Amino acid sequence: MDPVLALAMFALGLAFGSFLNVCIYRLPRGMSTIAPGSACPQCKAPIRFYDNVPILSWLILRGRCRNCRSWISPRYLVVELLTGLLFLACYQHFGFALATVKYCTLGFLLLGLIFTDAETQLLPDKMTLTGLAFGLVFSLLVPVNDLVSQLLPGMISLPAFSTSWRWLSLLDGLTGAVVGASFIYGAGAIYLRARGVEGMGFGDVKLMAMVGAFLGVRLTIFTIFAGSIAGSLFGVWTLTAVWFKRTHRRMTRNHESGREARRRAWGSANIAMRHFPMPFGVFLGGVAMIALFFGNQFLRWYWRLL
Repeated sequence: MDPVLALAMFALGLAFGSFLNVCIYRLPRGMSTIAPGSACPQCKAPIRFYDNVPILSWLILRGRCRNCRSWISPRYLVVELLTGLLFLACYQHFGFALATVKYCTLGFLLLGLIFTDAETQLLPDKMTLTGLAFGLVFSLLVPVNDLVSQLLPGMISLPAFSTSWRWLSLLDGLTGAVVGASFIYGAGAIYLRARGVEGMGFGDVKLMAMVGAFLGVRLTIFTIFAGSIAGSLFGVWTLTAVWFKRTHRRMTRNHESGREARRRAWGSANIAMRHFPMPFGVFLGGVAMIALFFGNQFLRWYWRLL
């Protein structure tokens, strides 16, 4: 890596991370990301330009507003740092190329959606649908090189497709978007029919359409299955933690026997978890971020095992 370019990419990522914090806070609330300027959420005082320097301002102010001294979430610091590191990682992985712009864009959107979903259980259309459009446009500029691109020329003879990788790449993006959205929509519909409650919202459907447009069919399928496994493991861990906590509480407060406390706590934990809004977009977005860098390597390793 060129050290100067690497530093520039990191600084650019910090700047985009600062803007991403604005998106995370404002988009779920239906606010404009442009006007008014940045202000303290508590006292509404405008933030001065020298208090708006990524990372440094939060550290200097020790996570507090200069005017009212109210607490500023460390999420602002974390998002800025992660975005800077993401841009640097894209430059290191893809080089000084248009592919770096493409995957910096995807990473920026994924980070924003992950933190927004974690905080509000919402995935704003202004990020998912805009990302879907960007993904399809980028597929014409940077080859997706995915399943359809590799198989289609040998499967059917279409002169327009065989002579231009751009159309094959666009087809990959479109197919990935349809596969990603359809799978999540179908799983949500089955869950709704079986359980009578909504399991996944349309935000997750649009998120996977965006991921599919950027990554293509193969990595979209990888993202869905790996994200589902990660979400399931988190759900089991959360259910177990709630069960143990409520068992201990029943034994200490109600003086119940261990067996009786565990039985009642298990039923109580199951009821509580049915109404727990698990942000599935966090797991889909997190796995998509991993797939961005390592998905193809993992799949090649997996196929060698078979």
